[in-house]
Amino acid sequence: MTPAPSTARPLSSGTRLPAVAGMASALLAAACAIGIAADELRGTPAGTIEGHPGIARSPRHTTTAAGHAGDAINVAFIGSEEELHRTLAAAGWYAADPITLSTSIRIAADVVLNKPYPHAPVSDLYLWGRKQDAAFEQPVGDSPKQRHHVRFWKSRELDSNSEPLWLGAATYDERVEISRTTGGITHKIGPDIDQERNKLVRDAVQAGALDGYYWVDRFHAVTEGRNGGGDPYFTDRRLAIGVIDLRR
Repeated sequence: MTPAPSTARPLSSGTRLPAVAGMASALLAAACAIGIAADELRGTPAGTIEGHPGIARSPRHTTTAAGHAGDAINVAFIGSEEELHRTLAAAGWYAADPITLSTSIRIAADVVLNKPYPHAPVSDLYLWGRKQDAAFEQPVGDSPKQRHHVRFWKSRELDSNSEPLWLGAATYDERVEISRTTGGITHKIGPDIDQERNKLVRDAVQAGALDGYYWVDRFHAVTEGRNGGGDPYFTDRRLAIGVIDLRR
């Protein structure tokens, strides 16, 4: 399915801007995406913008190892792998540790003992037949029970600047449960995935890491769904795309 024409929020001027047409050029060149408030990310977009070529064939949902629908794709960034890691670090997000016996034991113990674990591992989800290429989180409180987190997958398609698209699924872990199938720790996500999408983009903007951001309207066909763990979620159906610029 081809997504609806992309619609844009204001972007600062820069050499990495996607192609623009008509009035959008003036709007994008004159405006700056600094100091964005949370509700501003929900505002009515202005102008039209051509998106990254990786969007056209982008899956809309991740899958679990068993092939069931997982978390919805709701955010993306354009830039190199190094730029993605630097952007998330500047925005106050921590790279997740890989899943090992040691990290699995630690997250279980830290949940029970209410101890912080900013780099706690995340479970594997799949896109394009492979698990996430990178994952980040932002702790909430002193326990890994609650956290903001996002997984990213790198597109094979590059844009005119030879940059990949990093498709992401951002969600909020609001509590933990014991898995009935594995006996391990399982997080349950909050239903408002748009709020998590908006927070991640806002954090990146406030860190001064983006040239700007734009939207792909009607990226999702439906406004509600469930992830692989059966957790319900709702969305305005839009994909937010941030254009990384760390050269300033």
